[in-house]
Amino acid sequence: MNSTLAGACLLSLLPMSPEPAPQDVTWVNHPAREGPGASKHIVLVAGDEEYRSEEALPQLAKILTKHHGFRTTVLFSTNEAGEIDPDARGRILGLEQLKEADMMVLFTRFRRLPDEDMKHIVDFVESGRPLLGIRTATHAFNYEEGSESPYAHWSWRSSEWAGGFGKQVLGETWVSHHGHHGRESTAGITAVAARAHPIMRGVKDVWGPTDVYGIRDLPEDAFVLLEGSVLAGMTPDAPAVDGPKNSPRHPIAWLRNRPLEDGTRQRVVCTTIGAASDFDSAGMRRFFVNSCYWLVGLEDQIPAESKVDVVGKFEPTMFGFGTFVKGIRPADHATID
Repeated sequence: MNSTLAGACLLSLLPMSPEPAPQDVTWVNHPAREGPGASKHIVLVAGDEEYRSEEALPQLAKILTKHHGFRTTVLFSTNEAGEIDPDARGRILGLEQLKEADMMVLFTRFRRLPDEDMKHIVDFVESGRPLLGIRTATHAFNYEEGSESPYAHWSWRSSEWAGGFGKQVLGETWVSHHGHHGRESTAGITAVAARAHPIMRGVKDVWGPTDVYGIRDLPEDAFVLLEGSVLAGMTPDAPAVDGPKNSPRHPIAWLRNRPLEDGTRQRVVCTTIGAASDFDSAGMRRFFVNSCYWLVGLEDQIPAESKVDVVGKFEPTMFGFGTFVKGIRPADHATID
């Protein structure tokens, strides 16, 4: 028997090593692919108890990476067991990923993070880099009364920095439910002045079961992209409600070229629509994709109709408190193909 054959026989008698278990991760990272967004890194931060950001943002990230090439990272509120837990208001691991990010997507609600974690968000915003705030991002943070945190003024009802992050950065804080929550859905109507804007390219038939939020007053530099038509029902074919709820319609999406102290301007987009259940609307998904292009300065590359096909299995959970799917880990969102 020659030495090569003998060696092969010996190896065949050795116990086979088990295949390594999939690595558990605390956040999801999708490497860049070929496409217009390949040079840009978008960090998406999920953390709300009601509108299933933990389902919406992983899907948005997959669409951005698979169809448009962006590198995407998704961060979640997680519990000590490493499971996605929207009720863990003080724990979002991986926020240091924002240091090298080109853009942030924020979809949080009433978070109270440790100062060392909150600092990553504050540093990102203050750097002037672009951001997209979704739905409850208008009231993204909530600090207890009398808090000594240096970031307490970012709270949604701050008097020191009126309206906190929502008002000062996005353009509005939490005001009210303008539509009847759970009974009146929302159709997105393109604002007349925004019809030629690159973000609205190919965007049509925007609809979501979430209700229209009340908007008190936007800053002068806000440019409204979508108005919310309050519908008398929870289907896209429901008629618009008669009366003052739609006269005038409230904005549900706008952009800002927010002035900064150094004289530069920060690109900001905010929407009050965008729950996971709203992502069933291709028009809604296209709005978010186009917004990301505009925010990172790639508006000239927005196609006539951005590809927004759902990636993988996506069966969004209806909004509501306590309705999140338990036992899901960030690693469960790690595969695109």
